[in-house]
Amino acid sequence: MRVIARKTLIDFYKREECRDAKGPLDVWWHEAKKAKWKSWTDIKDKYRSASVLKGNRVVFNISGNKYRLVVKINLPAQVVYIRFIGTHKEYDKIDAEEI
Repeated sequence: MRVIARKTLIDFYKREECRDAKGPLDVWWHEAKKAKWKSWTDIKDKYRSASVLKGNRVVFNISGNKYRLVVKINLPAQVVYIRFIGTHKEYDKIDAEEI
């Protein structure tokens, strides 16, 4: 998969209160980059706690569910667009199916 844009993840874990997200986000990024997901089931098989939403969105739990990562995935093109990364409190303020 091509993952766009890693800078969003880096900017997030550079925040003082989110530095503990660096390791888990780096692991997710490397795994996603190597992935060849063909279906939503492929994603759920790898990430059991991921939630597949409308609009080709997937929510991943990061750092033991401390943070939420929302991506939009174009399976045929093999592209993952990072749409949001934040705390649960920040996540509660967005519409994950629209962001």
